[in-house]
Amino acid sequence: MKRWRGWIKRSLSWSDKADLPMLLQRLCRRQDMGRIQRLVTATKAGTAAVPAAEQRLAELIEASEAAMLEGVTFSGEERYFFVLEDSDSGELVGCSSIVAAAGFSQPFYTFRNEVFLHASRELGLHNRIHVLSLCHDLTGHSLLSGLYQLPNQNASVLALNALGRLAFMASHPDRFAESVAVEIAGISDGQNAPFWDAVGRHFFAVSYSEAEQIGLTRGRSFLAELMPGYPIYVPMLSDAAQEAIGQVNPVSEPVFELLLEQGFETDNYVDIFDGGPVLHARGNSLRGISGSQVACADVVAEVVPGRQCWLVSNQRVADYRASVLTVDWQPGQMLTLSAEQAELLKVRTGDALRLLEVS
Repeated sequence: MKRWRGWIKRSLSWSDKADLPMLLQRLCRRQDMGRIQRLVTATKAGTAAVPAAEQRLAELIEASEAAMLEGVTFSGEERYFFVLEDSDSGELVGCSSIVAAAGFSQPFYTFRNEVFLHASRELGLHNRIHVLSLCHDLTGHSLLSGLYQLPNQNASVLALNALGRLAFMASHPDRFAESVAVEIAGISDGQNAPFWDAVGRHFFAVSYSEAEQIGLTRGRSFLAELMPGYPIYVPMLSDAAQEAIGQVNPVSEPVFELLLEQGFETDNYVDIFDGGPVLHARGNSLRGISGSQVACADVVAEVVPGRQCWLVSNQRVADYRASVLTVDWQPGQMLTLSAEQAELLKVRTGDALRLLEVS
């Protein structure tokens, strides 16, 4: 049994599953801005950050609304901004986003992990040296970013917040690139980061927190262009900086583990700010995309709660809806939904649904 699935089962007993809150993932609207601001200022990011500043956040929401247009047929500068809502209270408990093509207007920079060989036949020396090379290999990849959620949430919240985006991509493949990347937060205390202090601060005289804010408001390439163009020899960095390369911030461990279970690869790239891992994969190799299945809805008055947790989504764009439901379903069958569940997902009998097992 995979670690993530085991973690879900340890976190939720079968009786817990029957009482899961009705959580809804949908694309954000302008009226959500105040609640998004409160969310991102009260939580820590699991991946690249979302700005809390009103003007910048308004721009992101407007860009997401523009991306919902049905005429989009290829990946470009679109950004899809999702919120996670408790349907009972109306409160937002999480948010996340997808950039259709990272670096569409400016290159998307990362450091590539490489090994240089230094050898001397006369001296009998043969050394393999770890280096970091600034690159934009992942430019053009679809980028999962901006994952936030309130603390002390159960496993279904993270599953919906992180994987609902993959279900959306699976239903609308023409809108996204063939490959996907994710930035995972590295080691920092919010104000300082060992990797930034050893590398970036020498080329751009600001603190880590100031660099993050510049990246949010002016774009990351603005800073990347001042980074060293030549490879960085890792053994020449401080011990703290070396140890931070590829390491995950403890707050991001759950989403990191979940994405690895989905099929993302690590070890090849790290973030230019904090040295955290940048994951990547071909979209069709991810379980949330290739492993999801399609069924038709069968809406009835009431249903008996099942014993399996499924991430269930409709296949719309502007009216996209997803939730984690406890249902018993087998491939080839219709998915029986209660009237309440159907209303949550905005579907009727016969409508197509996408399902991804999360336990």
